[in-house]
Amino acid sequence: MLARMKEERRETQRYRVSGLAKIRSNAGALPRDCWVSDVSDGGVRLHAEHVEVPAEFILVFPGMGNRPRECRVVWRLGCEIGAEFIDRRDAGFAQRMAGDAAR
Repeated sequence: MLARMKEERRETQRYRVSGLAKIRSNAGALPRDCWVSDVSDGGVRLHAEHVEVPAEFILVFPGMGNRPRECRVVWRLGCEIGAEFIDRRDAGFAQRMAGDAAR
């Protein structure tokens, strides 16, 4: 059973990144900082300490021209959150983001 839990379920490649992003809620609250540790074309893993992250939110990546992505939380583990992109399919988004983060 442990082997099944570690099974990779992503449809697209995951890229390790290390950078800040902003969480915006639809409630009109001020954007809050978070740390992005990896991204795929389908979603993102982020770390948000002392930040209330709603089930659905907007994530803004400053390095990507402040381009927002609509997200839905898939899992939570302490301050670590896995979210899927629900706005649109953007082939190559993760690779572009990883390239921007490397610069």
